[in-house]
Amino acid sequence: MGTIFYGGSDTQIHIEDRALAHLKVVISTKLRRGESFTLSWRHPDDQPHGRSTIWLNPSIPLRFVFDDPEPAALNPAWIQQLANSASSTGGITLVAEQIESEPAHVVDGGGADVSLGNVAVEHLNVDRATIAGTDLAGDLAGAVG
Repeated sequence: MGTIFYGGSDTQIHIEDRALAHLKVVISTKLRRGESFTLSWRHPDDQPHGRSTIWLNPSIPLRFVFDDPEPAALNPAWIQQLANSASSTGGITLVAEQIESEPAHVVDGGGADVSLGNVAVEHLNVDRATIAGTDLAGDLAGAVG
């Protein structure tokens, strides 16, 4: 969980590291251009229900702190989506990342076939996966969490 330190006070805004990495790119670009705008987000499940908005301006101190020491791989489509919202009258609205992928063929335990295209993923639990007759359950145990 990353943190934005906002203003001269100890105001901390906690945002997941991957989302924060994408926000940092968009926020830094706009502030470098001298632009002011708002940033809005829904409160996480562990906080009281609601949403928050802050005003960002080049004169307001801002610091990004990441828990993960390695930088996240950036998704250009997500950056573009955030940048487009930053240029709107509503400012940046933090939205879930859209995973761009080729359609996947999925068979559930009941035998139903499902095709997936672009999917917004916040949490993924995989109990069992089989590809070309090979059971990958053991391989997925450490890879998905």
